[in-house]
Amino acid sequence: MKKLLELISEEVSIAFEKSGYDKSAGKVNVSNRPDLCEYQCNGAMALAKALKTAPINIANTVVENLKDSKVFSEVSAVMPGFINLNINPDFLADYVSKMASEEKFGLETPKKLKIMLDYGGPNVAKALHVGHLRSGVIGDAINRICKYMGHETISDIHMGDWGTPMGLIMHELSLRKPDLPYFDESFTGEYPVEPPFTVADLEEIYPTASKKSKEDEEYKAKALEKTYKLQTGVRGYRALWNHIINVSVNDMRRIYDNLGVHFDLWNGESSVHELIPDMVKYMKEGGYAYLSEGALVVDVKEETDTKEMPPCIILKSDGASLYNTTDLATIMDRKQKYNPDRYIYLTDKRQDLYFEQVFRCAHKTKLVSEDTNLAHVGFGTMNGKDGKPFKTRDGGVMRLESLMNDVNEATLKKIKENREMSDEDALRISKIVGLAALKYGDLSNVPAKDYIFDMDRFTSFEGNSGPYILYTIVRIKSILEKFANEGGKIDACKISGVDNASEKELMKELTFFSQTVEAAYEELAPSKICAFIYDLANALNSFYHETKILTEEDVNKKNSYIALINLTKQVLETCIDMLGFSAPERM
Repeated sequence: MKKLLELISEEVSIAFEKSGYDKSAGKVNVSNRPDLCEYQCNGAMALAKALKTAPINIANTVVENLKDSKVFSEVSAVMPGFINLNINPDFLADYVSKMASEEKFGLETPKKLKIMLDYGGPNVAKALHVGHLRSGVIGDAINRICKYMGHETISDIHMGDWGTPMGLIMHELSLRKPDLPYFDESFTGEYPVEPPFTVADLEEIYPTASKKSKEDEEYKAKALEKTYKLQTGVRGYRALWNHIINVSVNDMRRIYDNLGVHFDLWNGESSVHELIPDMVKYMKEGGYAYLSEGALVVDVKEETDTKEMPPCIILKSDGASLYNTTDLATIMDRKQKYNPDRYIYLTDKRQDLYFEQVFRCAHKTKLVSEDTNLAHVGFGTMNGKDGKPFKTRDGGVMRLESLMNDVNEATLKKIKENREMSDEDALRISKIVGLAALKYGDLSNVPAKDYIFDMDRFTSFEGNSGPYILYTIVRIKSILEKFANEGGKIDACKISGVDNASEKELMKELTFFSQTVEAAYEELAPSKICAFIYDLANALNSFYHETKILTEEDVNKKNSYIALINLTKQVLETCIDMLGFSAPERM
């Protein structure tokens, strides 16, 4: 189904062609002066200079050829040569009615691609903190948008599970519990099934060990020794590492599940450790990599670069690998196992240059084909009201789970203040609304921008917030329920026309659905969907306040109203599902 703006532009383009002008000048945009008109075409302005005539003359001729159009109710040419357009209400109603009957509301899906998404990126043995929020919720939303567009997606959390932190934990544990069999390299029996620590223990052990390593060189050396033993496959260290992974991942899964963020794969850096030697050999033999000051590097600079682009380091001078090495091996592994058409990575925006290097290196060394798209979505920081990275009251890094609980408590308080319901219902609904508040509060911001976390604004039932969007959906559900209880058949209702200005505005907002989803996918920007549903919710609420829906005596009008708000509900629910949250039955 063509987008409304495409149909409008086609109509105006035909009028340009009938007038003897280039039809490409007929592109129509939404008016930036809604007080004057709904849509506008500036094509006459562009043509005038080449044709050496006044743009108003061109505009007048085109308008003359649009007078009998069934698409527009009003067309006018205004100085110096703009063409102002108002859409025919019947044409608009017919278009929206077709949206209601089309799969995905008429969205035209492109050729199906296989897309690999890399987001999350937590380190094992460390608590998920507020810094992990953006990667998780933005990545999950982009994943959902890609799926809605009809693509096959594979998501990978890509944990940090293989480097020095593992050795630090193991060394500290060896000092606390030296009798554990994992540290006895002569031990040949079966290792314990139960881990010798809890997730809380790990979250205390790692920062302690990290602090000690910075103050004690001998401590650090022994931790590095244990890292080496792990990575070279010493049996006891591998068994202990498996315990660390299992305990950490089980806790991560629980928190990510509560956040509504999901991954198909739970791989870490360790999953490609064995592949690195062959990749390095391939790069050397292919003439891609060379030694520079002892390090193995690949040049990634291009002639068009206007700023310095350092080479991509594959191995350090001591032969050690880096994040570059692991990420390139991961790309190679994903190519071999899944052969994606597109890769999408989500990390802090400060890693833009890093990923530019890695992606260029992957293309130059032919780890991926030339037409494979490698994209990095860099996100900004969630800050407190002081404009600095969000902290706890005592200045520490806040756990993600604590933030989620705080948001739920804030929404629970507001629900209890404004609604009478059982404690059980209030608690259940507060978790649904709290999740919407947290996710919408983050996703409504352009990913690359920093933003201020404002608990009061994010949990408000008014304004640009998740709870406001949910309240709008619940309002529609309530109307539809009453209509059904009165004997109405919702599925039998059809949109039949436009009765008032607010109804027309609601219909116009609905028509932006397809172009919004397409733009959100192409630009990897869930914020566009947030902006769309906020405008749609505002239009719905204006229509609700200005229209007697259930008390309308004209049956055809009433049924048309019901069909329109039902379509609005379906579109809103589809959009919040792409954002990763849902609406309760009541609030």
